Amino acid sequence: MNATDRTPADLLASALAADPGRPLVTFYDDATGERVELSVATFANWVAKTANLLQGDLSAGPGDRVALLLPAHWQTAVWLLACSSVGVLADLGGDPAAADVAVSGPDALDAARACRGERVALALRPLGGRFPQTPEGFVDYAVEVPGQGDRFVAFAPVDPEEPALIVAGREFSGAEVAERALAEAPSLDLTGPGSRLLSGLSYDTWEGVSAGLYAPLATGGSVVLCRNLDRLDEDALAKRIESERVTAVRR
Repeated sequence: MNATDRTPADLLASALAADPGRPLVTFYDDATGERVELSVATFANWVAKTANLLQGDLSAGPGDRVALLLPAHWQTAVWLLACSSVGVLADLGGDPAAADVAVSGPDALDAARACRGERVALALRPLGGRFPQTPEGFVDYAVEVPGQGDRFVAFAPVDPEEPALIVAGREFSGAEVAERALAEAPSLDLTGPGSRLLSGLSYDTWEGVSAGLYAPLATGGSVVLCRNLDRLDEDALAKRIESERVTAVRR
């Protein structure tokens, strides 16, 4: 983390400048067998495209609220950084009726329909696949995002002191997210570049989203983000820890 890094989006920009080719997020879904590895550069490209979708097509900007009805997933991590890039408030598991935009996985579509603004559906299928048929009242993220620009420039400067994240009902500014992630990294055994944290925690608590994204990003490390980790027995988990060169585990 550099002295000029005031928001999660700043952390990503610094990571991209330092070492774009290193792994940042490696995602497993142990219910489907999916594995996806995203370098800093690939992750940042997804963030830029998503931020362009959010700011352009969805007309979201500073002061707006985006309800993220999504599990711990690499695409959720992308949306969190895209929200930071635009300057909107990312509300993890928040009330869609109080949001300007609702972003939903396949299991929360009915709840997301309470949003009176724009609605985006994520199939969360392997390789970022789309829905066989776009859910009524939504745009399909996998259809809309590929055509977005690879570079993002915010229409308005992002204020690090403005609300940026709500998780488990607690609100954080962008600066608080970045500072707290760095401060708590040692307790997660993240010691700097090369640290690799395997997290099976959900994104519905600060601890989960910090271990599963923000703290590794703040320290130049990486995360092995595992959904449905309870499907794995101890021998299989040990093999994953070895093969992924994991240095710390939270589950």
